[in-house]
Amino acid sequence: MYAIVDIETTGGYAANNAITEVAIVLHNGNREIKRYETLINPLIPIPIYVQSLTGINNEMVASAPHFEEVAADIFDLLKDAIFVAHNVNFDYSFLKHQLKACGYELNDKKLCTVRLSRKVFPGLPSYSLGNLCRSLSIEISNRHRAGGDADATVQLFQMILENDTQGHMMLMLKGKNKEQYLPSNLPAEQLENLPMVPGVYYFHDQKGKVIYVGKAKNLLKRVKSHFSNNKAGRQKQEFLRNIYSISHQTTGTELIAFLLECIEIKKLWPLYNRSLKRFEQTYGLYIFTDRNGYIRLGIEKRKKQLQPVYTFSLLLEGQNVLRKLIRTFNLCPKLCFIQFGEDKCEGIKEKFCFGACEQDEDPQTYNARVEEAIQSLKKELPSFTLVDNGRHSDEQSCILIEEGKFYGMGYLPADTAITQPEELKNYITPYPENDYMRGLIYQHAAKWPSKKIAWQSFAE
Repeated sequence: MYAIVDIETTGGYAANNAITEVAIVLHNGNREIKRYETLINPLIPIPIYVQSLTGINNEMVASAPHFEEVAADIFDLLKDAIFVAHNVNFDYSFLKHQLKACGYELNDKKLCTVRLSRKVFPGLPSYSLGNLCRSLSIEISNRHRAGGDADATVQLFQMILENDTQGHMMLMLKGKNKEQYLPSNLPAEQLENLPMVPGVYYFHDQKGKVIYVGKAKNLLKRVKSHFSNNKAGRQKQEFLRNIYSISHQTTGTELIAFLLECIEIKKLWPLYNRSLKRFEQTYGLYIFTDRNGYIRLGIEKRKKQLQPVYTFSLLLEGQNVLRKLIRTFNLCPKLCFIQFGEDKCEGIKEKFCFGACEQDEDPQTYNARVEEAIQSLKKELPSFTLVDNGRHSDEQSCILIEEGKFYGMGYLPADTAITQPEELKNYITPYPENDYMRGLIYQHAAKWPSKKIAWQSFAE
């Protein structure tokens, strides 16, 4: 038995919204057997835009039953049936959520007439219910009311049954078939064509805009995991509803997938990515020359328009590095903004500052030591390449760290001998970096030292 269902609601997701109308048509595959239809008092106000769409207002539902009063009747109609709806996950999520709140557990098999229509009637301009009805000459009345849309879905379902010569419906009903769990607007073929290799995947909306970027060790498995549940919350429901297509890039390694995901999120700013959008280094070590000609070092929050000598996640970390440079190279704590105020310079008191802050030391002599300090800091920064698998057997991947910073990554022929880091740059695409990306690379290098090729500092 098939239960062909349509509902009207106060909003687009089940967790914080409610049902205002339900229509259920029991169908045996040949004809309608029983029909159930009722308005429901949602116990919350119906938004104005929903009232204008459906025609259901607060006055209409004021005397209607609450859902808990009709839950037993609805569950009895659905419990032994195959649940059929247009964009089935929407209707199913609401009814499952509200039935569960009343003590009933709905676990029906599902059929989506959107997905079935894509299979049985391929190539149509749109698979929304209204456009499908126009394309297939199905008369639809009382649009956006549960009864009217359910009647149209019944006619559509009968046409699917009559034209399903390849048995798509039976394939969807098989226990191992997961297609009914996919977003209704996403062609199943796009998922099936994903490779089982590391890479980055992109979810696109109806206009082709990227709305989510993810990384994967196994592209097919990871993308499938997004559709393995049908949570009732707003974010999940909106996310699934807006996915119309998938694209991907293979990367050869999981590490490059991680890095590329970070890069793409910062570049594309997808709607549903949140965790990596705002990650930036917090502080930087900057240099400038003051009006008296002295080179000054200072720790400040990152500035987009200036390039720091070094970056730090924490202010204390930066101050400790700068204090070490001050002591090692006899720099002035006042000129390095470690000491403030009119008090006597602590460096002069302790005899490691030679008086640049009081202009007792000429700028040229002092600046030479500042330059030496900067070069020493750069020499301490590692330069290395990580070499690993490519996207196919005749290439290898490489990631280049230059003086402690992520320079870029790319692919080169598998038989290429790597002798100089500068030669690698012919194969590498430079990318912006941040502490998070750099940390991933350092961790990987520590875990897999055999993949690391260390170089002398580029500054030497």
